[in-house]
Amino acid sequence: MANYHIISSEKLDIVTIYNIFKDNKKLKLSEASIASINACKTYLNEKLATNKTPMYGINTGFGSLYDVKISDKDLTKLQENLVMSHACGTGDRVPESVVKVMLLLKIQSLSYGHSGVQLQTVERLIDFFNNDIFPFVFTQGSLGASGDLAPLAHLALPLLGKGNVVHKGEVYDASELLDNFGWQPIQLQAKEGLALLNGTQFMSAYGVYLLLMSHKTSYLGDIVAAISLDAFDGRIDPFHDLVHEVRPHPGQRKVAKRFNELLADSELIKRKKQHVQDPYSFRCIPQVHGATKDTLDFVEKVILTEINSVTDNPNIFSEEDLIISGGNFHGQPLALALDYLKIAMAEIGNISERRIFQLVSGLRGLPAFLVDNPGLNSGFMIPQYTAASIVSANKQLASPASIDSIVSSNGQEDHVSMGANAATQAYTLIRNVERIIAIELMNASQALEFRRPHKTSPLLESFLKHYRKVVPFIKEDQILHIDIEASIQFLRDVDIEVEELFLNNYGVDKH
Repeated sequence: MANYHIISSEKLDIVTIYNIFKDNKKLKLSEASIASINACKTYLNEKLATNKTPMYGINTGFGSLYDVKISDKDLTKLQENLVMSHACGTGDRVPESVVKVMLLLKIQSLSYGHSGVQLQTVERLIDFFNNDIFPFVFTQGSLGASGDLAPLAHLALPLLGKGNVVHKGEVYDASELLDNFGWQPIQLQAKEGLALLNGTQFMSAYGVYLLLMSHKTSYLGDIVAAISLDAFDGRIDPFHDLVHEVRPHPGQRKVAKRFNELLADSELIKRKKQHVQDPYSFRCIPQVHGATKDTLDFVEKVILTEINSVTDNPNIFSEEDLIISGGNFHGQPLALALDYLKIAMAEIGNISERRIFQLVSGLRGLPAFLVDNPGLNSGFMIPQYTAASIVSANKQLASPASIDSIVSSNGQEDHVSMGANAATQAYTLIRNVERIIAIELMNASQALEFRRPHKTSPLLESFLKHYRKVVPFIKEDQILHIDIEASIQFLRDVDIEVEELFLNNYGVDKH
C-alpha cells in the first residue's frame, strides 16, 4: 500500500496532503470507513421506511422550501434536481490542483459516516481522484454558507454523467468519460445530493492550497529580504537574540534567528556602518515577517479542524438514533481565517515594496535607480512603480470579505460568511505577493553588484548564482518586463520540501 493513502479516522494534516500530491498517491477507504458509510446509509433507509415525518433535505425541499414534503417515489429526482439546479457557478475555472484537493476533502468528510451517502458514491469520487478526472468548477457562486453550494454542485455533476471534466489535459462531456471508463451514472438516493453540496470543501481546499503557497512565499520573502539588507548595507543588530527574548512572539524570534543564519559569514553585514539605524522596512523585518508566520500558524489550526470535520447537513447519528439539522456548513471560521491570511500576506508584499523603494533611492552609495549613467538610463525606476501598483491592488483585495452578508433563499439563509470570496481573493493576493518579492529580488541582486568585491554570505551567494542564470545584471535600459517574469518564475521554481518550510517558518516539526 506504499503508493496509497488510506482514508480513515486518522486526521489529515497539511504535510500529509502535500505528500499525497507530491507522490501522486491514490486513495482507498479503510475497512472502518466502509463500515461507517454503510451503517449510516442502512440506518437512513430504515428511518425512511418506518418514519413518515418530514426530515429536512431528505424528504423535503431545500432552503425556504424546507416544509414542502416530497413523495418517496420522487426522492432520487429530488436529489438530482438539487445538483443540477445548484450548478450555477461562473467566472474563471478553479485550478485543477485545487479541484483535486476538493475531491480529497469531500471524500474525507463523507467517510465519517454521518452523511447518509451510498458507498458507491464515495467510491466514484475516489475513482475521479485516482484517475485525475477533474470536474469543471468555477470561482464564483458560493456565499460560503449552506456550504459551497454552486462549486460543489459542479464537482458532483459528473457523478450523474453531466457537466464537463478534464482528463489528461483533454476536455470531455462527463457522460462520454463515464462510457470510456465503463462506469454507469450514480443514481442518487435520499440525502445524497445535499451531502454532496452542503459542505465547505471549496473554501477549505483553497485554504490548504493557500497555506502551502503562503509558507513558501513567506520563506522566500525572508531570503530576499536578507539579500536586500546586505545590498542596502544594513545592520544586523536588530536581529540580535536579546532583542527578541524580551518580546518573544514565536514568529518574530524565528525570523531573527533565520536572518542570523542566512547572513552568517557575510562580508557586507560585518563591515563597519556609517549609519546608526536602518529604516523600519529593514529594521522591523522580524516583527513584520514574524507576525505573518504566527498568522499562518493560526490559519492552519482553523483549516485542519475544518478538513477533518463533517460539514454537510443534516447530520446523521445512527447510534444515537438522531437526525439533526444544524449549521456545520456555515463557513464563518474559514472566512475569518482567510481574511486574516489575506491581511498577513499583503503585509509581506507591503514591506517588500518599501525595501524596493529604499534600494532605488540613491542612498548609501548606491546609484539612483541602480544603474550606471542615470538620466540616460531610467534603470530600476519603473519596477518600483509596478510593485507599488500591485501593493495597492492587494490592499483592496485584503478588505475583509467576511464582514459582508447578503440574505438569500427567501430569507431562510439570512446570514452568510462570504468565505468563498475570501478564498479566491487570497489566491490572487498571494500570487501578487510572489510578484512583488520577485521584483525585490531583481532590485536587491542588482544593488548587490554595486557592493563588489564585497560579498554577502556563502548561502545567499549560492542562491544568487542560480538566480543570475535566468536574470542577468542590467547594464543599461532594456525591456524589464522580461526580467520581472523570469524572476517570478525563478521563485516559483524554487523547490522546497514542505517539511523544510514548516521547520523554517516555525522551527518545529508539524508532524
